[in-house]
Amino acid sequence: MEAGREVVCGGFTTVPLSESDFPGQPYSVSVLKSGYCRPQTDGSFRADGTITLITGPRTVLVDTGGPWDRDFLLRTLRERGLGPGDIDVVVGTHGHSDHVGNLSLFQTALMIVGYDVSEGDVYRPNGLAAGHAHCIDEHVSVVPSPGHTGQHVSVQVTGTSAGTVLVAGDLFECCSDEDSWRDLSMDTAVQEVSRQEALRTADVIIPGHGLPFRVLRNS
Repeated sequence: MEAGREVVCGGFTTVPLSESDFPGQPYSVSVLKSGYCRPQTDGSFRADGTITLITGPRTVLVDTGGPWDRDFLLRTLRERGLGPGDIDVVVGTHGHSDHVGNLSLFQTALMIVGYDVSEGDVYRPNGLAAGHAHCIDEHVSVVPSPGHTGQHVSVQVTGTSAGTVLVAGDLFECCSDEDSWRDLSMDTAVQEVSRQEALRTADVIIPGHGLPFRVLRNS
């Protein structure tokens, strides 16, 4: 269901969505918490990152929120019948504290943080730094999407009811971020390329600090 008016993003027409669950076979995607970023009168801002759960043959958590989200995250997983030990893979899209504040809860999971892939203290070779996707299986892959940080990644899920869903971290702040994302980018030219690729290939994008949004294309 649409949650707002159409917005032009990177030359593509997008529309915010009200739903947070995207069922599918074999994988479903659920936004456990939508991130936010709110400027304050003293020049600071309040921010927290989106937390997303992917369920299917593997259980994947994308971003863990800030350390202040610990109790919320544990409670929300428990409501879904899950504990930290049930999470197979944890992906940190990038290393900012509002996205990776609870990694330590998931000590048995495969960790993918930026371009690092590790199991415990064993770091596995992978092709992310060379621009290649790291496939969890044929339906879920971690794709390099640098710009916001040098080793930023996103998670692509195919076959949901909404089509291809991209859990994008801070590749996109929100649907209407055209006036803000550049101020937060380490490399705007590189991030623009990553954003264009996402807009070309994803049907729904879950941003780091706002509601999911659909990318509309001419049929």
